Amino acid sequence: MVTLAEVAQHAGVSASTVSYVLSGKRSISANTRQRVERSIRELGYHPNAGARALASSKSNIIALMVPLRTDMYVPVMMEIAIAVATAARTHGYDVLLLTGEEGPDAVRRVAGSGLADGMILMDVELDDERLPLLRATDQPSVLIGLPADTNGLTCVDLDFRATGALCVEHLAKQGHQDIAVIGEAPAVYERHTGFAERTLDGLRSRSRELGVRLLHRPCDGGYDAMAVTLARILDERPGTTGIIVQNESAVEPLLALLRQQGRAVPEDVSVVAICPDQVATQASVRLTSVAIPAQEMGRHAVEHLVAKFEGRGSDEVVLIAPELTVRGSTGPAPTRP
Repeated sequence: MVTLAEVAQHAGVSASTVSYVLSGKRSISANTRQRVERSIRELGYHPNAGARALASSKSNIIALMVPLRTDMYVPVMMEIAIAVATAARTHGYDVLLLTGEEGPDAVRRVAGSGLADGMILMDVELDDERLPLLRATDQPSVLIGLPADTNGLTCVDLDFRATGALCVEHLAKQGHQDIAVIGEAPAVYERHTGFAERTLDGLRSRSRELGVRLLHRPCDGGYDAMAVTLARILDERPGTTGIIVQNESAVEPLLALLRQQGRAVPEDVSVVAICPDQVATQASVRLTSVAIPAQEMGRHAVEHLVAKFEGRGSDEVVLIAPELTVRGSTGPAPTRP
């Protein structure tokens, strides 16, 4: 392990000069700075993170709060988390991943301990109990998700309300008048999770405007739960010809059940999914879908947080416009006899 003293000796300067170059606390001549930086590169020196934090009052760490719940599709959450970590690294920050369901305690712990320079929060609820404490602290933060009240907050998210509206519009243009929505697990709606509630709001509003009948049913995912949910939908609305799925775990069971019932996709039933492209393209029928822009969400969140670190950020809401990709799972509504 290369030490600071060895860097100083290699560069022909004092150890304190190397320290000042690293911390930026004192003005150093350009020539001296270049010699020190060259020695750092050649020797492969990495400052001790703890010592660097003490010296600069910065940890160069971003805390990412990702509660990993059993009712959420973890691969999507982790894809966003990886995007955050990748973007953070390009700005010289590492990421501390907090996956517990600690709520306000996690915010309090990070803000009070100096563990991180700022926070990014995911799995945001409409009335998220973490927000009062977040507003009360002066530590920079960004939300990936939208609460009901965004005042004093910086938020980044897919425009889920527009996403819901876009899915309904696509099916309505194909002549579908009875549309069913297979949603997330019931617990997601019970918590009033922002993305699910906003999607539902967009679905319902646009359906009313277009005169389309809409039926929403939550589903725990998996074959058995999907079988019960589909049976209920077809019992309550036997004329259903369009299905919108916002539940990755329900996609393949739904397609299997439709096949078993002799309902061809898209000839008898059209299916639209709100899911990652990987899920849509690897399904047994390539699905028309609105993708979750995980990379873009993670990158925007980090860029806004870094801007706050540098004193040039402001509170704002960034909504990413949805894009619908048409594949093989949607077509004209079947002609009724």
